[in-house]
Amino acid sequence: MDIKHYMTQLGQQARQASRVLARANSNQKNAALNAIADLLMNSMDTLLAENNKDLEAGKARGLDDALLDRLALNQERVAGMAEGLRQIAALPDPVGEVSDMHYQPSGLQIGKMRVPLGVIGIIYESRPNVTADAAALCMKSGNAAILRGGSEAIHSNQAIAGCIKQGLVQAGLPEEIVQVVETTDREAVGELITMQDYVDVIVPRGGKGLIERISGNARVPVIKHLNGICHVYIDGKADHKKAIDVAYNAKTHRYGVCNAMETLLIDAAIVDAVLPELAQKYQQEGVELRCCERSAAVLNGLVETVPATEEDWDTEYLAPILSIRVVDGIDAAMEHIFQHSSGHTESIITEDFTLARRFLAEVDSSSVMVNASTRFADGFEYGLGAEIGISTDKIHARGPVGLEGLTSQKYIVLGDGHIRQ
Repeated sequence: MDIKHYMTQLGQQARQASRVLARANSNQKNAALNAIADLLMNSMDTLLAENNKDLEAGKARGLDDALLDRLALNQERVAGMAEGLRQIAALPDPVGEVSDMHYQPSGLQIGKMRVPLGVIGIIYESRPNVTADAAALCMKSGNAAILRGGSEAIHSNQAIAGCIKQGLVQAGLPEEIVQVVETTDREAVGELITMQDYVDVIVPRGGKGLIERISGNARVPVIKHLNGICHVYIDGKADHKKAIDVAYNAKTHRYGVCNAMETLLIDAAIVDAVLPELAQKYQQEGVELRCCERSAAVLNGLVETVPATEEDWDTEYLAPILSIRVVDGIDAAMEHIFQHSSGHTESIITEDFTLARRFLAEVDSSSVMVNASTRFADGFEYGLGAEIGISTDKIHARGPVGLEGLTSQKYIVLGDGHIRQ
């Protein structure tokens, strides 16, 4: 296969399809989304069979448990994909929304209209559900999409792509609105991120290495997050039960995801009251605890711990491993977060409203929470229907990127024969 020719063809088709999609109304886009959701549910056996091929190949290649978990589909996850599509169909269509209309002294009426970005290239690893989520978000926001999943999920992604194509055709839309790259050749990625004539934005989803490589080599603007080093800080004035419940959930609900807690910070004033019980719960789940000297002393003889290193504070484990540090109050906690956070999600557990407001105001991450698990940092949980990724950038889109994050605005000017004097 001539990769350059193949990718150029995809780009040309996507650009043409994006113009057709720009003319489509909300009812047509929603019909496509609901049709795809139905097709996913009706193709359950096929999707799981194709996913099993990927899982068996992944095990043969020696993929670790966290990667295999991200790769796996089951009935619940397929149903979740379908529900995400239906949620997106039910959301207001952002395209064409007009805001900030006002009159200037000249008599001109000026405002802003929300418009699609155009063609979005999405590069991702492991998770097949990204294929459905990304396709749906791009479609509803009026964007054509070129999706390049990881080689480890090739069978799953192609099966999902088949449902997407059928759904688009059923709704009277071009199937080229969403194109899933059929080759696993890495040269395809190199072409995609440099196709300035055909691609308007690149969204990489995957490990830190992938995202750094894409960001460094792309000639197309990138919406990215590098990693998810998320913190939960248990303040000295925290409710003990809330603290234990939230910190337990933030780590153990699911390991191989970017919004899982990787570092637990505990105020010295409360550490003796909450850490022993919490550590025993972690131990029952098989979580390895990498502790600072002060937290290790509290747990000495109670559970097995491993000494934390400086590297641990900067590590996204995506595994049943947790680093724990005792700090002297909120200022020390926020200083640790400032030094080691990836800017993804941080949470404070406290009953002190003043400290909670300080944490919200001073911690600079894409999501900052009070008395809630970091696992809620998710487009579905935020009511976005689904997300294309969680951006830790500070411009255009930040946090879970849903429909609005995949659009831009243009100025519209209404006159009546006005000329500038």
